Amino acid sequence: MKQGARGQSFLYGALLLTGGMAAVKVLGALFKIPLQGIVGAYGMGLFHTAYHYLGPVFTLATAGFPVAVSRLVSEQAALGRWEQVRRARKTAMPLFLALGAGGVGLLGLAAPWYCRKVLGDPLAGAPVAALAPAVLLGTVGAVYRGYWEGLRNMAPTALSQILEAVVRLGAGLLGAWAAMAWGRWEWASRGTVLGGDPGPEGLPLALAALGAAGAMAGVTAGCGASALYLWAKSRRGDGLPLGAGRDTPSGPVGRKLLSILLPVGAGSLAGNAAGLLEASLLPRRLAAAWEASPQAILSLCGGSLPQEALSQPQALPTFLYGCCAMALTLSLLVPAVAQAFGASALPAVTQAWARGRGEELRHRMGAVLHGAALFSFPLGLGLAALGEPLAQALYGEGPGGRLAGAALTVLGAASLPTALCGPLSSMLQGVGRADLPPKFLALAMGVKLGAEWVLCALPQVHLLGLGLASFLAYGLLAAALLGALCRETGARLALWPLLGKPLLCALLCAGAAWGCFRGIGGLVPWQGLGKALSLGASVGAGGCVYVLSLLFLRSVSKNELFMLPKGQKIAKMLEKRGWI
Repeated sequence: MKQGARGQSFLYGALLLTGGMAAVKVLGALFKIPLQGIVGAYGMGLFHTAYHYLGPVFTLATAGFPVAVSRLVSEQAALGRWEQVRRARKTAMPLFLALGAGGVGLLGLAAPWYCRKVLGDPLAGAPVAALAPAVLLGTVGAVYRGYWEGLRNMAPTALSQILEAVVRLGAGLLGAWAAMAWGRWEWASRGTVLGGDPGPEGLPLALAALGAAGAMAGVTAGCGASALYLWAKSRRGDGLPLGAGRDTPSGPVGRKLLSILLPVGAGSLAGNAAGLLEASLLPRRLAAAWEASPQAILSLCGGSLPQEALSQPQALPTFLYGCCAMALTLSLLVPAVAQAFGASALPAVTQAWARGRGEELRHRMGAVLHGAALFSFPLGLGLAALGEPLAQALYGEGPGGRLAGAALTVLGAASLPTALCGPLSSMLQGVGRADLPPKFLALAMGVKLGAEWVLCALPQVHLLGLGLASFLAYGLLAAALLGALCRETGARLALWPLLGKPLLCALLCAGAAWGCFRGIGGLVPWQGLGKALSLGASVGAGGCVYVLSLLFLRSVSKNELFMLPKGQKIAKMLEKRGWI
């Protein structure tokens, strides 16, 4: 049997997804950092506003649909029902395309009203329209990804995500530059932008909106390239046993897919509804903090704000929100890495649960939590320790980079509990309790929005309120999900070796990185090559301290190493030195 039917080990699959995610995030940074230089913080605010507006459908298509397919495929594969495995993919494609098209249609009709009445910024409509086709293309890719993940083959997902990021990088930056160049040409030759007259003061904002729309066109192109690759991959076969293609009725399979999708979709909708409310309310609350005490924000951004941020009433809130979005771009790397373990864990946990193997289930649950913590904790605390210099190195030392750096110091710490929520939710879905994560998530999002409403309007807190509210809400959510998982499975997990040791090692890592940066800062000028040298040395010092502390505390087991590529050789080498 080929790899697709045999499947990869849980940790090997998780590492494939983690490596792919790391490449995607690097490519994403190479996309968004130059994009910020092209469209500015205001344009980035519009870019992220479009994501949040279509987020309920986009996330359902790209995250909810693959979970439903993956869980059904892995469950049927564990029982050897190969005809149901292929039927799941065939049934899911038209079903989920119809759901995606309906969602895009409804949100598309409401977009003009939302941009004018809720945001008070009609320029946000252009990026929303450019993103809409990506939802349908993402749906096609999501069905194929869920199918391969359910067969415990994570390579197609990782490769398709990298391809998507590469195309998005090239097409997005080219689209943003070309759209703004077209706008400048039209203004110079006709005195209009897309047929309208924004006036000299409104011209920078109109051009930024055009640039954000051009960048969104690149996102759509990336989704199309990914879907095309996955379709071509499926045409070459899936490695299932011969005779696996016997036809079965699609009705029961469709009902089963919907029964899985409904709770998963409810969780996606809850999170994205909160994101939409956040995108609608947070800019206004940050503007309220500015009105109460401009000096509190000016003290963090070098004493002044760009003129375009103050040119029109709607510009300042969008600018401040764009600074938060720039920090979120970096902090969201942490839960994205951890979610790779969740995606790989779902079929593994589902199969152990379906076979009734309690000890295997407990072992896999522990491996998921431990692996997620090992990779995400040092990354999150490292961002907290080096948030300000990192943001200024990436986004510039102007007001936008300084404000993003301040927000990142808190968001980095908040990403630790956030990172655990994805794998915990995936495991609950794998043991048949997909109804619990959306219930807990809805409550957590209520806490988050309430905390942001209060904190972000305080001049003493302002942008830092986003991270503080996230830490509170996701900390409560992670605790609730972990308690529910242990209760439903009856598994008793030892939290000190699984989470405590990685957290202690990550604290030492962050402390070493911070101390190294401060020490080098007095020797190397913070400009040009000095920036790269200071940050590179600090990251290297933190990484060395982290690895050594893991070995000293014996936080990595021999069994975990065995699941890695060349893991037996690594384990023997470490065992000879008494490190495992």
